[in-house]
Amino acid sequence: MNPNLRGGGGGGGGGGPPVHSGGGGNAETIHNMDFAEYRKRGKEMVDYIADYLENIRSRRVFPNVQPGYMRDLVSDSAPQDGEDWDAIFADVERVIMPGVTHWQSPYMHAYFPALNSFPSLLGDMLADAINCLGFTWASSPACTELETIVMDWLGKMIGLPQEFLHSTSNKMSDGGGVIQTTASEATFVALLAARTEAIRRVRQIRPDLDDAEINSRLVGYCSDQAHSSVEKAGLIGLVKLRLVNSDAQMSLRGEAFRSAVEADVADGLIPFFLCATLGTTGACAFDNLMELGPICQEENIWMHLDAAYAGSAFICPEYRSYLQGAEYAQSFAFNPSKWLMVHFDCTAMWVKNSRALHRTFCVDPLYLRHEKSGDAIDYMV
Repeated sequence: MNPNLRGGGGGGGGGGPPVHSGGGGNAETIHNMDFAEYRKRGKEMVDYIADYLENIRSRRVFPNVQPGYMRDLVSDSAPQDGEDWDAIFADVERVIMPGVTHWQSPYMHAYFPALNSFPSLLGDMLADAINCLGFTWASSPACTELETIVMDWLGKMIGLPQEFLHSTSNKMSDGGGVIQTTASEATFVALLAARTEAIRRVRQIRPDLDDAEINSRLVGYCSDQAHSSVEKAGLIGLVKLRLVNSDAQMSLRGEAFRSAVEADVADGLIPFFLCATLGTTGACAFDNLMELGPICQEENIWMHLDAAYAGSAFICPEYRSYLQGAEYAQSFAFNPSKWLMVHFDCTAMWVKNSRALHRTFCVDPLYLRHEKSGDAIDYMV
């Protein structure tokens, strides 16, 4: 990163066999990092991280920089030759840290909590080293097996209905959990699955309608306090989305929701999706699931629960009253990366019927098939 484009010759702690850049007689010798240097630099990195977190109180939380500040600190193009590690690492403090907002600082009170922890950091280090791709069970069995088990653990910890778990009483169920990157992605996945189910259901009743015609009539709902990602999901999914007014406590109630549904049905639309929020971003308000759930059940509306902000609180039994009515939901998601000291990004998502996701996203290319297909969970397909 350093603009002085140094070669990696002598001072970087040795390393692997030399590599010569092309270009004739002016080629510089650079070195690959070998195991010995990796051990040395890895220990230095752990010390740097520990020092950073231990002394983070001394750093200004919000950086005093202007847009474009970094362009004057680095070169206009990538280095032609490799650099010495010491020079690269020096740029962390020289270039990066002046522009960092220190989310782990105890003085950071903006947005939402985004805590990490030493076990989380170490776990990510090991995962990065193994670097397996868990798109099917066969691509790395331990990856799939661990995710399945831990998602059941987590679902039990927060008191989710058993229908959301992979297994109940040692029997496999239709439900289950999966790790997504963000709650926004989980909402979008749920909306697409709900759309597929709605189109499939309407086609059984009205075979004369094609998918495009049905899709044009679909309408989803959320509170006017819901996260902006719900509205974006509707835009990307090409479906109408109705923002329903919340009450004085910023909660979506059954009466307002029913009125919106009835008005849309009268207009020839097809209600298919509701995103109810448990802990809104703006005010940590909770939608009334006991009022909303029965309406969704009556109208065949997929209810997705976005508990991104406050879902971690359900680990405490005294807060689970806000979860009453979750049995009416088809999907649920929250962010362990906010309160559970698991670093970003990590969203836990559960569905009651994983077949709905399979019908929406399943493809079956030859290169993903394996001898355990059908007997094991393949998260990608």
